Amino acid sequence: MHNSALINLNMAETAIKELGVPKFFFSSSVCVYRDMNPGEKILNEEDAIPANPDNEYGWEKLYSERLYQAFGRKYNTKVRIARFQNCYGPEGTWRGGREKAPAALSRKIAEIEGNSGEIEVWGDGKARRQFVYVKDMVDAIYKLMHSDIESSVNIGPSDDISVNGLVDVISKISRKEIRINHIEGPVGVQSRNFSNEKILSLGWEPKYSLRQGMEETYDWLEKKVR
Repeated sequence: MHNSALINLNMAETAIKELGVPKFFFSSSVCVYRDMNPGEKILNEEDAIPANPDNEYGWEKLYSERLYQAFGRKYNTKVRIARFQNCYGPEGTWRGGREKAPAALSRKIAEIEGNSGEIEVWGDGKARRQFVYVKDMVDAIYKLMHSDIESSVNIGPSDDISVNGLVDVISKISRKEIRINHIEGPVGVQSRNFSNEKILSLGWEPKYSLRQGMEETYDWLEKKVR
């Protein structure tokens, strides 16, 4: 929270107040929303408040959204804010403990020699997530920056998948038979269900299915592992 808040305070002060940039983009996160149950009523962007993020990362993101909006109003800068869902794709972090599930699971499967093996997955694998391919994410940001939407905007697909389901997708791509060993570990929220109507209203929709995006991601990551 300390480091992220300082980054955003300094960026707001320098870019908006001192340099007077006409337009500013802030990458927020769907972590501003509370933990939800699968199938729970869909939330829109305004439903993030009253706030109850499940971790400090979400609280800081929510604070920084308000920070940039306040600076934008005072100094006449057009601020655009995207709340990212789980973004994945080639060139992303794939080892070291900070990687997202698509990269972590792909790495584990790519490291298996032969046509079958076992990987470890934290928790029961039933937590559900939405994953957006990086090329779709960039396209959405471009459309948002050229829009008149001043409020925060969710970016991501409407369909979700369980962690176990994601393993199955990668298993098929790798042509390996994968067994899952569920172990204790942090799993984060069970689900987040939110509306993407604002970004869809700009003519954006994902061009890549999860299977297509994961094929490109796994191909790139497999080469890295080798």
